[in-house]
Amino acid sequence: MPKFIDQVINDEILDKLSLKNRYNFINNNLMAILTPEQFNFFKSVQKFCMRFEKKNGITHGPEEDVYDWIPTFGAEGYVTRAHNFEMVDVNYEYYGAVADLLRTLALDSFDTQFGMAIGATVLAVNPIYEHHENIPIRLEALKSLVIGEESGCICITEPERGSDAVHMLTTCDEQEDGSFILNGEKVFNTNAPKSKWVIAYATAEKNNGNTMAQFLIDAKWDGFTVERVGIPWVPKLYLGHEWFENLRVPKEYVLGGIGKGREHLFEGLIPERIGIAYGAISQCWGAVSHAAIYANMRKQFNQEVLKFQGVGFLLTDLWAKTTNLTLGLLKFCEEYDKKMEKFEHNIPANISRAMVASASQLKYHCTNLSKEVCYEAANLMGGAGLSDNTLMHDYVNISRIQEIVGGSRQIQQYIMSMALRQLFKML
Repeated sequence: MPKFIDQVINDEILDKLSLKNRYNFINNNLMAILTPEQFNFFKSVQKFCMRFEKKNGITHGPEEDVYDWIPTFGAEGYVTRAHNFEMVDVNYEYYGAVADLLRTLALDSFDTQFGMAIGATVLAVNPIYEHHENIPIRLEALKSLVIGEESGCICITEPERGSDAVHMLTTCDEQEDGSFILNGEKVFNTNAPKSKWVIAYATAEKNNGNTMAQFLIDAKWDGFTVERVGIPWVPKLYLGHEWFENLRVPKEYVLGGIGKGREHLFEGLIPERIGIAYGAISQCWGAVSHAAIYANMRKQFNQEVLKFQGVGFLLTDLWAKTTNLTLGLLKFCEEYDKKMEKFEHNIPANISRAMVASASQLKYHCTNLSKEVCYEAANLMGGAGLSDNTLMHDYVNISRIQEIVGGSRQIQQYIMSMALRQLFKML
């Protein structure tokens, strides 16, 4: 049994809150809506997580480094299932948006901070996958990230720009040999202090998104400096503050030259925001599974607390919202996979624009729901929900940052309002 500063939950309830039982709770909810292929993959990831936890004596305590676990999960194919990676001899029988949703849900129940660390690496995987052009160093970076040998990050946000991803101050100067010199500053980039590979954006002219370019950077290069930013809500994650000081990027590391960076950035909005939605809805399931088990066992005034309307009715409300939004997210992922296959990975612009709006809607609602569900579920568990005896304190904390990452709540609303404007013009 894990060691705590003080155990405030009795052994019987604590044992019932095992990872296996929390998985069973989620499975009993989703088995009716998942196809056999989806459900079998979901359970295979769960089995791996349970074996890993038991074999390595994982307690999810403050002394454990979640980044140490990534190589083992990567070797099993659980860093990402968004694509098949045959170009680097990594082949999966089952992959796509649905597979990545289910992978995230299983990993997040195992450890939510670990799930977010892996999710940040996926953000670096996607642009290399799209723009590797069979260049050896890009393929090397892609494979090392996919199989978990290295972690990755994506550098967009700047101290003076926040969610304004277009008007960057970081500059890139093209040289005669096709290389670039980068100067500027980025911040709040998950995994950066732990990353070998960095995807970064810069503009040839400050504040001019039309001159944006996209780069693959080796974090060991001279001219790249990173310091850790302390975010108390996610103490196991390493977020970075980065500086580019006359950083030379060779030609073969330029994923998109001047004018292409903006296009590449926006094509990544669907997988980025949907990936955040995966994590947020997974946090909802993690919190609901904890609270449902606890409320069915914890007795107060001589009866299970679930039987009190103030507890039972609130928990059913959280459960219903989580289930319904999961259905919506699953449907989106299924349709995204179909369109990726139908259009051979090149979804037409009009359909892509509609899906960008849907991705913002799902990111907006899933992160908002995570904030509500995690807090209220912990509240239903009383002091036990905020102690270190379960992962509930992690869920409460991480849910507080989900509306900020990947574009704040207001940015998602702005994108949606512009989509409404576009829909009106189409009438």
